[in-house]
Amino acid sequence: MSTPHPLNQAVIAQALHDLRNGQLRRCKAMGFGEVELDALKKPALVSILLNATVSWCSVKVNRDVLLRLLKQVQDVETEVATIDRMLHAGASTEMVSHFYGLTHQEVALRRDILGLPKRKGRHPVLTEAQEAALWERWKPQVKARSIALDDEPAMLPLALDLAEDMSLPASVIWSAIRSWIDQGLT
Repeated sequence: MSTPHPLNQAVIAQALHDLRNGQLRRCKAMGFGEVELDALKKPALVSILLNATVSWCSVKVNRDVLLRLLKQVQDVETEVATIDRMLHAGASTEMVSHFYGLTHQEVALRRDILGLPKRKGRHPVLTEAQEAALWERWKPQVKARSIALDDEPAMLPLALDLAEDMSLPASVIWSAIRSWIDQGLT
């Protein structure tokens, strides 16, 4: 004995759900007309449609929506990786909050998950030699990467690279960079 086509069953289940909830437009958007909707009110006809072995409906994939959804997954993965990188590089809670809107509690939880030690107080400011070395590295990289000074999302990876290369906290690097830009020293 042949088994009922699962796509038919899924469509009927969705249509019946929509009808019970007064979503007549959704049923019509699926392709049901008045005659078919009237048939869904009769259990014997619903049974015939549910148990049909031949598919009486088809699926069309909306590729644009599908690709957008898949990109969202990639974007979330990238965001999580960047937040983790920021925390490992010594970004402050305020810095993470500024870029990704996380609360202090969420940042603290993320630090715990990553096994990072709890920080108390502020990072020390740069010495004059550290600031000069940072400037010598930062200025040519901004030009090489063609980063606009007001493009904070583009500036963040550079700040993290510099923090990692110079073994300095990202929050200190970011503060220095923002200070130079705000003072117009670029």
